[in-house]
Amino acid sequence: MNLLHTVLLLIVSNIFMTLAWYGHLKLQQLNIITDHTPLIFIILISWGLAFFEYCCQVPANRIGFVGNGGTLTLMQLKVIQEVISISIFTIFALFVFKGQTLQWNHLAAFVCLIMAVYFVFMK
Repeated sequence: MNLLHTVLLLIVSNIFMTLAWYGHLKLQQLNIITDHTPLIFIILISWGLAFFEYCCQVPANRIGFVGNGGTLTLMQLKVIQEVISISIFTIFALFVFKGQTLQWNHLAAFVCLIMAVYFVFMK
C-alpha cells in the first residue's frame, strides 16, 4: 500500500511541477499573460504551484523510503520519480501544446527509462 500511495503522490506532484514549469508558456499562447507581464509575477505563480508539488513530493518520498518503513531505496524513488515526470510532461506536451509530436528518439528515450526502472529494481 505504501508503494501505491507513493506513486499516486508522485503523479500529483509531477502534475503540479509540470504546470509550474511550463504552464506559463501555455498562458502566454492563450494571451492570458503577455510578453509585458512582469517576470516576477510569473515566477510567483510558478512558486505557488510548486508549493503544492512539494506538498505531495515530500510525503511521497517519506512514505516510500525504506528508512521510514517504505519499500523503496533512494535510487528507486528517484528513478520512479523521473519516469513519472517524463510521462506527465509528455502527456502535457501532446495534449496541452497542440502541434508537439512524439518522435522515434523520444520513444527510444522512454525505452531507456523503462530499462532504468528494471535495472534499479534488479537485485
